[in-house]
Amino acid sequence: MTRSRLLRQREVDPRIAESLARRGVHPVLCRILASRGLRDAAELDTAIAGLAAPESLADGRRAAALLADAIAAGERICVVADYDCDGATACAVAVRGLRRFGATVDYLVPNRFVHGYGLGPAVVELASRHPRLGRPDWLLTVDNGIASIEGVEAAHRAGMKVIVTDHHLPGPTLPAAAAIVNPNRRDCAFPSKHLAGVGVVFYLLGMLRSQLGATAGRARVELVDLLDLVAVGTVADVVRLDPNNRRLVAAGLRRIRAGLACPGLAALLQVAGIEPARASVRDIGFGIAPRINAAGRLAEISTGIECLLADDPAHAARLAAELDAINRERRRIEQDMRAQALADIGAPDAGAPALVICRDDWHEGVVGLVAGRLKDLHWRPAIALAPARGEPGMLRGSGRSVPGLHLRDALETVANRHPGMIERYGGHAMAAGLSLAAANLAGFTSALHEAIIELADEHAFDEILLHDGPLAPAEIDFGLLDAIDAGIWGQGFPAPLFVNRFRVDRQRVVGDGHLKLSLRLGERGFDAIAFGRSAFVGEQARLAYRLERNDWQGRQALQLVVEDIDDGDAPI
Repeated sequence: MTRSRLLRQREVDPRIAESLARRGVHPVLCRILASRGLRDAAELDTAIAGLAAPESLADGRRAAALLADAIAAGERICVVADYDCDGATACAVAVRGLRRFGATVDYLVPNRFVHGYGLGPAVVELASRHPRLGRPDWLLTVDNGIASIEGVEAAHRAGMKVIVTDHHLPGPTLPAAAAIVNPNRRDCAFPSKHLAGVGVVFYLLGMLRSQLGATAGRARVELVDLLDLVAVGTVADVVRLDPNNRRLVAAGLRRIRAGLACPGLAALLQVAGIEPARASVRDIGFGIAPRINAAGRLAEISTGIECLLADDPAHAARLAAELDAINRERRRIEQDMRAQALADIGAPDAGAPALVICRDDWHEGVVGLVAGRLKDLHWRPAIALAPARGEPGMLRGSGRSVPGLHLRDALETVANRHPGMIERYGGHAMAAGLSLAAANLAGFTSALHEAIIELADEHAFDEILLHDGPLAPAEIDFGLLDAIDAGIWGQGFPAPLFVNRFRVDRQRVVGDGHLKLSLRLGERGFDAIAFGRSAFVGEQARLAYRLERNDWQGRQALQLVVEDIDDGDAPI
């Protein structure tokens, strides 16, 4: 296996660009949008009224009818959530929404280190003696459950019924739940297969409202104020921002920017130093999501859920401060583990199609972040593992992949060819988790390499940096930045990235090893920063960059954030 880095300009459909220009779209934005798969200028519309209708969600109406009957009968409902940001927001949306419909509802979240992922038999046992509900009549999973065959059976033996809401890819056998709402079911015709877990449960609440309105004649329950949480969970789970997800995120951001975020989210914005009026997808991904996720990585995600459920601003502020402190500790642990991983890996074998690394002293809640760092640095799938707390002789790991290699499929291939080698696994194309016996680590590594060589696309290991071409000096201004900031950018709909060759007037290292640059393009000067780079560049450099607003002591300035540097002679 060889690795190469390719810089490639996106192809632009001139017909779409012209159509956008006729609608008055910023000229630079016309070519950006036309290169991202837009078929029609109407797709720029992010009005919530254009959301895909819920009727085609398999089992959606059935799940709504079951919940409506449970509420009418006064039956107790326990929401069983995942321990990441998508799971936390999905849990908060489910609990807030169901309470508005009059449900007796509470929640339970597995402990990552004790129970592992999903609705397992041990979680069912916990639910059966819930401290506030007692034994629930119903378990409603959010962001998990599609693989919980044993857990659903255990719930039935304990006298509890189960509704599964999930978005993860199903296996060959579905659990015997009363209803399973998952857009990735093979028999589901819902047009957006990329809903996050929080999006699925939001849709279910909408169908429940229709069901109750049809059967009980009660006043309409509003759900629009839950969209701030839907936006956060959707962005945090890095699902593809297809047109439907962009509508959900845009609606949530509009509420956040209008100062209408729920108290917990408002408090998290404050501790993260994010001004609500200018909150962006990037702010959610790098400012809000890590603080919620940190609780699930180091302790229990219930702190994050309680923050999102809080109605009292003072209580929300205390919980947000606690989450912020946990996140600082998470960053410290991650930095140490990352340094150890890089030292252990060194210069990896150029022929190895994946990196698998394990240390006895690592924190299992942070291994996914380490895997992500290794994947980015060496551009090949990476899996980091640590001893499983409470399971002697077992390892728990998390992996990250590159485009062109479906990581969950690779794990499934290993599991099918070597029964018993992997204890548990699951996930997506780009991220997956697994458990295995420490004694199987060497065999697993070899089997994974074989599976990846077989499954990876031809160019999976070519690191391709797609960009939107150069900007003229006069085009780099706040007008373009405002036009970009008004868009919804993320996974599958990436934010604009430009490439120009600049003259470097001055450069210095600032902070914890960041390169600060003073640049010149034509007759205009620009400030730029390359985070995480301390090596100086030559007098001229080709830079791939994005535009950012830099606020410093009350003064706004335009800044270029450098994503890639080439100070050689290669053409743009």
